[in-house]
Amino acid sequence: MSTPSAYAAAGVDIEAGDRAVELMKKHVAATRRPEVLGGLGGFAGFFDASALAGYDHPVLATSTDGVGTKVAIAQAMDVHDTIGWDLIGMLVDDLVVTGAEPLFVTDYIACGRVVPERIAAIVSGIAAACTAAGAALLGGETAEHPGLLEPDEYDIAGATTGVVERARILGPDRVRADDVVLGLASSGLHSNGYSLVRKVLLADAGWALERHVDDFSRTLGEELLTPTRVYARDILALIDACEVHAISHITGGGLANNLVRVLPAGVAVSLDRGSWSPAPVFRIVQQVGQIEQRDIEATLNMGVGMAVVLPASSVNAATAVLQARGIHTWALGAARAASGEAASVTLTGTHPAA
Repeated sequence: MSTPSAYAAAGVDIEAGDRAVELMKKHVAATRRPEVLGGLGGFAGFFDASALAGYDHPVLATSTDGVGTKVAIAQAMDVHDTIGWDLIGMLVDDLVVTGAEPLFVTDYIACGRVVPERIAAIVSGIAAACTAAGAALLGGETAEHPGLLEPDEYDIAGATTGVVERARILGPDRVRADDVVLGLASSGLHSNGYSLVRKVLLADAGWALERHVDDFSRTLGEELLTPTRVYARDILALIDACEVHAISHITGGGLANNLVRVLPAGVAVSLDRGSWSPAPVFRIVQQVGQIEQRDIEATLNMGVGMAVVLPASSVNAATAVLQARGIHTWALGAARAASGEAASVTLTGTHPAA
């Protein structure tokens, strides 16, 4: 019988790490783009930048993020192949709203103990979402942190890099006072507000993840683990099809707080709650937690994953493109001139009864 190494005795299993790499290789390979050089296992990933030669003035864009406390749901349910969609959704969809095409992603997984099959499941979700976004999974790191994390605990984070033609960067400078705002439906909570959701439903109300909820037609855990929608290719198709001025990815902070980030001074936007009905999960969190409207809207996306600001002349074309790609889209509100005022977003009316 061989004697365990000193490192293994300290809680770090190098052999398990090597096996995890072997198990994830096929998933990473599935994301490969022609510009990727070399394979998995080196000290750095390579992406052939000569692919940018076709741009007049290429600008690199980058974004980094994590998944937050949604990982606690994945761990509690022992389901690990969907959380990667949440990571990639947070990364590439922050990037694509600038008009940038995501090129590649790197990830970081910290865990208390390397379980190769679990790490491979996490990476399989990351890779599938990368493929959906058209980005290569260029590399990453799996770190074992015994003593800092419990054996079955982990956290994931990542970064993405993309490119956009400088003249096509979207943002506040393009927005006009007569623009229209389209809402793009979210798949659910996405990956924001889970500290609130977990406190309200799990800690305070005592609901079990295995509890069947009629409004969801499935268990609470299944609803909370719904993967984030990855919009990257849909948004790029939209930008190619019609004139778009600015796009907001609705993440932590909610609809108004994210939309105002892409508006210039002197423009106010009014959004009509009556134009859409949030999915039941938003209503249930609000009702069970007895949360005021302004608080819930400042935390959760309320069913809006993206808000697109564009001229009225683009609305029909944009709607056709997005709905053909399976994304429910509707007129969410409109901009108006507010001379001398800071940019602002207000919500009016009430949501239709469920």
